[in-house]
Amino acid sequence: MLTILVMNKYLSLSDAAKLIGKSKETLRRWDREGKLVAVREPVSNYRVYRKEDVQLLLGDFLNNDIDEEVSNYIEPDNDYNVLELFAGAGGLAVGMEQAGLKCVALNEIDKWACKTLRNNRPKWNVLEGDIKSYDFSNYRNQIEVVTGGFPCQAFSYAGKKLGLNDARGTLFYEFARVVKEVNPPICIGENVRGLLSHDSGNTLQGMISILDEIGYNVAPVQVLKAIHYNVPQKRERLILVGVRKDIDLNYEYPTPSRKIYNLVSALKKGELFDTDVPKSKGTTYPESKKEVLDMIPPKGYWRNLPLVIQKEYMGGSFYLGGGKTGMARRIGWDEPCLTLTCSPAQKQTERCHPDETRPFTVREYARIQTFPDDWIFEGSMAQQYKQIGNAVPVNLGKEIGYSIIKFLNEYYNLSLPK
Repeated sequence: MLTILVMNKYLSLSDAAKLIGKSKETLRRWDREGKLVAVREPVSNYRVYRKEDVQLLLGDFLNNDIDEEVSNYIEPDNDYNVLELFAGAGGLAVGMEQAGLKCVALNEIDKWACKTLRNNRPKWNVLEGDIKSYDFSNYRNQIEVVTGGFPCQAFSYAGKKLGLNDARGTLFYEFARVVKEVNPPICIGENVRGLLSHDSGNTLQGMISILDEIGYNVAPVQVLKAIHYNVPQKRERLILVGVRKDIDLNYEYPTPSRKIYNLVSALKKGELFDTDVPKSKGTTYPESKKEVLDMIPPKGYWRNLPLVIQKEYMGGSFYLGGGKTGMARRIGWDEPCLTLTCSPAQKQTERCHPDETRPFTVREYARIQTFPDDWIFEGSMAQQYKQIGNAVPVNLGKEIGYSIIKFLNEYYNLSLPK
């Protein structure tokens, strides 16, 4: 019976409770907290759960090893240096800094992101330009961790082994080249969840093979959900961790928390921020689009529109099936924001403000990514949105930073003469 239920697009409260093995009251509480949000079924108008949402969160909220609220905080026993590649506007770097790591140098090709980094941290050594033009050998054995959000690019993976040279021309090759030149105890790569299935998993397997060749054991790959690391946003990042083979120590990912922060935590004074979000500029909707989105309630999307307007707004997509839940989507105060994109008003991934019919402003975007309010982004408004949308959430970076410090503390304690 449950198998038949899962075949449907929606699950009733009763069906979802049976499938998950929790009480109806627990599901109602999760709905209020934004952990598993109910929607209005378009035909009956009953409150139901999307099957995809239940599947996404099943494993997360049933794991008894996850505490309601945890702290990964740990102080570094020494000064630990970070070299960051593909640094962007500094989300991961700021998080690492907040954790207690020292950014010795950052490489980034985008000139506006580099200007953002320099203006906010004048003492950081920002190496602007194509990574291919830099030799990092002078940092050899001077850096504890190399990090980098390399783009996902395909390369041929044949047989059981793939050498470093086989990946030439890709940015992962450059990441691995720098790791080989610098020889840090640990390296951290981050990417989109899609890397798991990219080229049927061959791309990721090739990356693991290359890290193995240059002398690094790869920890079991995990996809970290930002909502479990003090980020009010349903963002996911795949983390690839390499530990130098001469180190007999396992890396442990930061412990996740069940405490979920919603949009109100991002934009209003509370636990995450000491003040309401500062006023700032933001893009606007054309009047025709605004008229449509005015009809959408908080946590609603295109299916909340009258049928005739649904068909007009969606065009041919109306008949293609699928949820398309990002289209004409208005975020609710009591739920985490959906993943931010590089543009706040893309039709496929709409992120409308809960009360006002407009996209999030630049500072609201930054808050949702947990950037501090004094972190100023350079360039045009479009450039600022792009920098923020591409960033690793700062709080996620901080929690990863704590896990790195824990690893390095243990490593150096083991290395001390007895």
